[in-house]
Amino acid sequence: MANTNAPSDSTSKYQLKATGEAAKNYDFTKARPPAKTTNVIESIGHLIKSCLGGGIVAIHESYKQCGLWTAFVLNFFLGFCVAYCMYMLARSAQRIYGKIQVPALSYPDLAEASLAVGPWDNMRKYSKCFRYLVDLTITMDLFGACCVYQVVIARTIKQLVEGTDLTTDSAVGSSPAIRIYIIALLLPCILLCMITSLKYLAPFSIVADFFILIVTVATVYYGTKHATVSPLEMPVFKTVPGLFEFIGVCVFSMEGVGATMAIENTMTEPKKVTAVLLGGMGVVMVLVMAVGFFGYWGYGELSKSPVTLNFPWEPFPIALKVFMGLMIYVTFALNFWVPFDLVWYYLKKRHQPQKYWLWERVYRIIFVTGITLIAVTFPNISKLTALIGSFCLSSMGFMYPAFIELTLDWTDPGLGFLMWRMWKCIIVALFGAVICVVGTYTNARALVHEVFK
Repeated sequence: MANTNAPSDSTSKYQLKATGEAAKNYDFTKARPPAKTTNVIESIGHLIKSCLGGGIVAIHESYKQCGLWTAFVLNFFLGFCVAYCMYMLARSAQRIYGKIQVPALSYPDLAEASLAVGPWDNMRKYSKCFRYLVDLTITMDLFGACCVYQVVIARTIKQLVEGTDLTTDSAVGSSPAIRIYIIALLLPCILLCMITSLKYLAPFSIVADFFILIVTVATVYYGTKHATVSPLEMPVFKTVPGLFEFIGVCVFSMEGVGATMAIENTMTEPKKVTAVLLGGMGVVMVLVMAVGFFGYWGYGELSKSPVTLNFPWEPFPIALKVFMGLMIYVTFALNFWVPFDLVWYYLKKRHQPQKYWLWERVYRIIFVTGITLIAVTFPNISKLTALIGSFCLSSMGFMYPAFIELTLDWTDPGLGFLMWRMWKCIIVALFGAVICVVGTYTNARALVHEVFK
């Protein structure tokens, strides 16, 4: 029955309203307001679209840094870990709906609610802080992805304009360095990010997903055609820093935890979210592993990012390079829209409503300029991607879901035999912590050394 006297945190909007059978019998599917929903197949499509981004076009270079077969096996293992943590998040939400009598939650909502009604009284006052931490991590991840996209666009344009594979700042002769191309993208990116409505950008995401599929098939074809040795002759393992670079890029390429709750909230049958995660992440793993394996096997130690730079100078590959630049350009705006909308929610409180129109555009210019400056400073796709994956997604994809699940398992159903549920969450959180600490240090050091050597 409902528990109206349960202790709660008055600073949070989420209160413990039911326990036991009353909470378990809450039908959150029927409680959701009427809206357009998605079936399992459509939800799988949305998940694939959410997971695949700019990281996939750099995964082959991280295979090169790690070693072909170590990376291949780890790719499968990390894909399973990412999918399982997304499952932990969705399952935790469906368990807490009945307790707070709320039918749908976003990721930050779930983080706040898990502490607000959690088992530890002295932690409830930090529920808002946990929410802000999740907000901050999501924002840093997506703005960081925008930095990667700018470098991808600049490298693609540089090769198309100059007809050269030389894409680093060490380029000689009269050709502008990659940083010049990134700076030149500032104004076009500002103009694109002046689009304040997502409905004008969303249709392009479907085209971008279809394009990624074409690039994957092309990578398999050209990689196989260009390969000169057997994959069994490729390096099995290289270095520990290369290993952590691969982990960062791989997690970045497959992680869709930020979209997990949005997809679950719009499903016609949300209890089938497990099938969606299995189907969607299966496809994502296959695509990422295909680009990584064939991209490195085909082009070896000379492989570059994005993967399209390795394709031959023929009409079809050249067309792919052009569309790569265009699609990533549009994806930049899509990726920018989500974190800026989150930041703007807090920033606009500092200004008068009648001046929102002006200040929103001023802040858009400031943020795009900041993103461009970071991309100019660190124009290495693989290492920048690895740093973002190690720092942001290790916490957002592993540590936070483990902590949220632990708060729910603590009293109901309990920690289990030999406290196995607690140890499981601790192992997942420690795995994320190792990636965060060691991966961030290793990749940041390599990135700084390359830029300031």
